[in-house]
Amino acid sequence: MSLAVLGAGSFGTAVANHAARKGHEVVLWCRTDDQARYINKHRRNPRYLKDCPLVESLRATSDLEEALGSADRTVLALPTQSLRGFLERLAPLSTEGHSFLSLAKGIEIATGLMPRAIFEEVLPGRLYSALSGPSHAEEVVRELPTAVIVASADPSEALGWQTELNSPRFRVYTSGDVTGAELGGAVKNIIAIAVGIAHSLSAGDNARAALATRGLAEIMRLGAAMGASPLTLAGLAGVGDLMATCYSQHSRNFRFGAAIGRGASPEAAAAEIGQVVEGAHTTRALVAYARRAGIELPISEGVHAILYEGAALQDVIDGLLFRDPKPE
Repeated sequence: MSLAVLGAGSFGTAVANHAARKGHEVVLWCRTDDQARYINKHRRNPRYLKDCPLVESLRATSDLEEALGSADRTVLALPTQSLRGFLERLAPLSTEGHSFLSLAKGIEIATGLMPRAIFEEVLPGRLYSALSGPSHAEEVVRELPTAVIVASADPSEALGWQTELNSPRFRVYTSGDVTGAELGGAVKNIIAIAVGIAHSLSAGDNARAALATRGLAEIMRLGAAMGASPLTLAGLAGVGDLMATCYSQHSRNFRFGAAIGRGASPEAAAAEIGQVVEGAHTTRALVAYARRAGIELPISEGVHAILYEGAALQDVIDGLLFRDPKPE
């Protein structure tokens, strides 16, 4: 298979390297000529996963038309907030019926849409799948065991991506629930920010576990309102991704929350991470949606209050702890 991976961040690089390792012909599209030239010359990404050598056959380019030229399938490894603009650039270069796999985990702030809905607005007639699950790039690129799902409304598309990407070290399950896969991948980032804050406040393991578990309740509540399957949210794209994101030092969202808990401003915390923190953006989109829909999301509301309303950390923690008791 000839595969184009559009986006040379950490996860795009890891997935491109995995596919090349499987023997596929892979072109990795980079935003700059310098990054593409460095990868081709040194077999390493100069910005992400710097210590991990890349497969010799992996080729990088900054020419979008060249990357798409002979691709049988295309992976979109782009942040949700820049997805729409990039797809508009892509529209004249792609044909109907082409297969796309999105790695994005977030909700568009301006519209409240998840990646599939953005894709269908900008690139109608193309085939869409979404990959989700606990899959830190730092571990995928090192071939540590990983399990994910690929969700598509077209079962043959999900099966096709499974066939091309599955390996003993990168296990791919299929699903027909795109909404559940994308929702779980988006909302867990917000919960991880809350857990990171609690970690820096030395709240203890009990509190972190409670936040993660009640965060899952928020994900389930949203899923019910949006038509997601509870089985999806109880699987890799829900519980699995939530666990990895809330408890791993690889997690940007956890580390972002930890920086906030140490007293950093949102801007300083984002600068400390040095990469896109999807949860910070998703918080704005999700809370706006929940308020319109009348859905109660106390943890997400608390994170929003800290990041965007100037609320004090302890006030938010107290607000969560002193809510009226009720059945679980």
